[in-house]
Amino acid sequence: MTDPFANTRSSLSSSASAGIAVAANDIANLSVPSHALYVGSCGTLAIRMLSGDDLTFIGVPPGSFLPLSINQALSSGTRPSAIVALF
Repeated sequence: MTDPFANTRSSLSSSASAGIAVAANDIANLSVPSHALYVGSCGTLAIRMLSGDDLTFIGVPPGSFLPLSINQALSSGTRPSAIVALF
C-alpha cells in the first residue's frame, strides 16, 4: 500500500506512525522523543520534557492520550502502567 502521507511533514497534530512501550526509568531516555503518550491505567505520571523540565500529572485517567513531547517517564512518582510513546 502506498503511504499518502509520505511527503507530509510530521507535526504534533498529525497522526502517530509508530510507538514504543515505555518502562518508567529515572536514568535512560526514550530511544525516540514522543509526540504523545497513551496511558493505559490511572494514577500519577512523572515525566521529563524535551526541555529538561520535570513535570508531574496527578490523577491521569485510564485510556488518556496526552500530547506531550518527552524524553523520559520517570520511575520516581509514576504509578500508571501500560504507557506507550507515540511518534
